[in-house]
Amino acid sequence: MNTRQAGVTPAVSTPATLLRKIAVTYAERVAVACGERSLTYAALAERANRLANALTASGLDKGDRVAMLGDNCLESLEQIVGSGAGGFVRCSLHAHDAPARHRYLIEMTGSRVLVVQDYYYDALVAELDEVPSLELVVVLGDLPQSRGRVPVVGYEDWLAAASPRPPGVVLEGTDPNVIRFTSGTTGFPKGIIISVEGTMAMGNELALVLPRFDEDDRYLAAGPLTHAASMFIYSLLAVGATTIVLPRFDPAGFLEIVERERITATLLVPTMIQMVAEHPDAASRDVSSLRAVMYGAAPISEATLSKALRLWGNIMYQLYGQSEVVPMAVLTPRHHHVDGTDAERRRLTSAGLPTPNSYFRIVDETGAELPPGEVGEIEASAPCVMAGIWQNDEAAAERFTADGWVRTRDMGYVCEDGFLYLADRKEDLINSGGFNIWPAEIEHAVAAHPAVRDAAVVGVAHPKWGETPYAVVVLREGHTVSEDELVEWTRQEVGSYKKISGVVFADELPRTPVGKLLRRQVREEHFARSAGISGA
Repeated sequence: MNTRQAGVTPAVSTPATLLRKIAVTYAERVAVACGERSLTYAALAERANRLANALTASGLDKGDRVAMLGDNCLESLEQIVGSGAGGFVRCSLHAHDAPARHRYLIEMTGSRVLVVQDYYYDALVAELDEVPSLELVVVLGDLPQSRGRVPVVGYEDWLAAASPRPPGVVLEGTDPNVIRFTSGTTGFPKGIIISVEGTMAMGNELALVLPRFDEDDRYLAAGPLTHAASMFIYSLLAVGATTIVLPRFDPAGFLEIVERERITATLLVPTMIQMVAEHPDAASRDVSSLRAVMYGAAPISEATLSKALRLWGNIMYQLYGQSEVVPMAVLTPRHHHVDGTDAERRRLTSAGLPTPNSYFRIVDETGAELPPGEVGEIEASAPCVMAGIWQNDEAAAERFTADGWVRTRDMGYVCEDGFLYLADRKEDLINSGGFNIWPAEIEHAVAAHPAVRDAAVVGVAHPKWGETPYAVVVLREGHTVSEDELVEWTRQEVGSYKKISGVVFADELPRTPVGKLLRRQVREEHFARSAGISGA
């Protein structure tokens, strides 16, 4: 017999309900550690509650935005969970951005409070004076000597003055939880709104495709918790696992902490994997505790993948998604065969199969679904789909189909056995002499050269062909290769009409903290002043 009262909606899993559970169930277990400092689950719950209540005491209401700026630290988890438990919308700023960009995002979201690490405040204070919505700055660390218009308080004093009791706010699944900022490929970032239910559903879906976490797991947050490294936090907290926070990534430090802390799971981007796999200490460090290495955000070369698999075994999971819809696809260890058949090796270049509750389809310009093997735009449905785009309903509407699927703007195709292969972003298509050329395919070919560490390909104006592909290349230390050699290399790898027409050598490529290549910035830095490429 169903005894639930008619009209009563079942309780929604939220950051607030999770905090109540973990404070009791895993009270004395270590929830998070960073360096020599750590917090038990009881302490984490108390400090997260204090943060939520401190925001309320500062005058904020449910749904108000809170900007957060800082590197990975012990306090990162309490800020993520505490802001969510109070019903506030977390707006994580990217530490690598310039102060003017921080101001733009704080102002765009109308954030009323900024939580910032002390060493970022001085460069930002003049910009903060110009943000009308900002009412309070909470500084983690030493209080600054000089301050601007906006009142400043110390983080620890601010928390200490607040109640440790769970906040009394009632959260609905449709309430906004976080605003994720896009990488700004069109010039200015957009704010992608993710709801409470979307956040929790993402964690549940990831739990279905990864090795099941339990209280013995030790997850290393090696990348920024403002980005993809935080995807697993609620899944880990729900089972009493420990999160080890790495303030800043470096390959030697990564290997040392994996060995010392007996790390069982982590998330890396391909550039991180390459740095670790090629480090001189890689072979001598004991990384046998690892049972899951997740990666994504950018293509990975077969050479890097082979080195990584030799280093820690076949425990790799490639995840595909984007701010607007995640997760969409996964490539599991059973599909990582660098020494397998041609078909198995080809799958390594795919984004994988759809996760259990995700779906995708490939459509042409009219929206008609395409058969296997034909390139079109990827439309997707997944457990975590954006609730909207902040203050831009028109842009959000353009991203949804009539039946509620998301237009990803990624181009790709599905093969006969269901694996998804990415071509590129729709706006990055190069049209050369009437042929459509996808930069990612050429980048993969260029990066396969033994001398190349990283590569970007963009279309450059050409008087005869309209556009032609050019590569910006970062060489491996101690290696050399000429422009002519790389042009011929791509001719052999992808064919004459797709080969690059030239090369610019650079020290580094612009990427987001999660490793996504910023082609717009590549164009601006290397080709903005060029009127085009002359010649045949």
